[in-house]
Amino acid sequence: MQSIFPDLWETDLERPAPGLTTHAYLLTRPQGNILFYNTSHDSALAAIEKLGGIRWQLLSHQDEVGPSLQTIHQRFGASLAIHELEREQAAQFCEPDLLFRGSEQSLEGVKVIYTPGHTPGSVCFQVKSSQGLSYLFTGDTLYRAKGGCWRPGMIEGVSNRERLRSSLQLLRTLSPDVVISSAFGGDSGYQRMNSSRQWQELVDGALSALE
Repeated sequence: MQSIFPDLWETDLERPAPGLTTHAYLLTRPQGNILFYNTSHDSALAAIEKLGGIRWQLLSHQDEVGPSLQTIHQRFGASLAIHELEREQAAQFCEPDLLFRGSEQSLEGVKVIYTPGHTPGSVCFQVKSSQGLSYLFTGDTLYRAKGGCWRPGMIEGVSNRERLRSSLQLLRTLSPDVVISSAFGGDSGYQRMNSSRQWQELVDGALSALE
C-alpha cells in the first residue's frame, strides 16, 4: 500500500480480469476507517491492520464483490454496504449490513450518490478529507482511462446508456478536488482537479464518448 494523501491509502494493483486493473482505497479517520471498493491482497490487509482496521467497507457496485468480502468482515469486524439492487451479488460472499436506497443519503459523513447506468445499483461516494479536500469515488460509473481522460463505464448489453448519461450529468454538478475510480486504464486511477471547470470539461468528454 502507498499513501497518496495524508489520510488516503491506495492498495496494490489488482487484475481481476483481462484488461481490467483496480485499486481499493482506505480513508483513515479517528471515528473509524473506511475501505472504498475491494481488495484481495493479504499484504494490503496486514497493512490496513496496522493503520487501525476497517469500520466500513463501501462498494460502489456489484463488480467489486468477491470472496475477500467475507475475509475482511471476519478479520476486522467491518460492516459492509452496497445498493439494495445489488445485495444478491454481495450476499453470495457476505451478507451486507447496510443497503443504500433512494437517490442520496449520508453515512457517517460520506455522501452516497445513486448513479445507475453502469449497473443498476451503481453508487458514488463523496467525502471531505481531514485536509479539507473533497474526495469523489466514482466506481466504474466514470473511470480514468489511458492518457488521463475520463470515460463512462458503458458496457454494451449490460449498462443502461440513458441512465448512465443522467448519472454523469449529476456528477458534473459536483466540485471534487480529487476523483478516484475503481477500475482504470493507464498508470493511475485517481486525479487531482485544478478547478471545477476542469472537472466539468472531463465529464463533458465522457458524455461525448457516450453518444
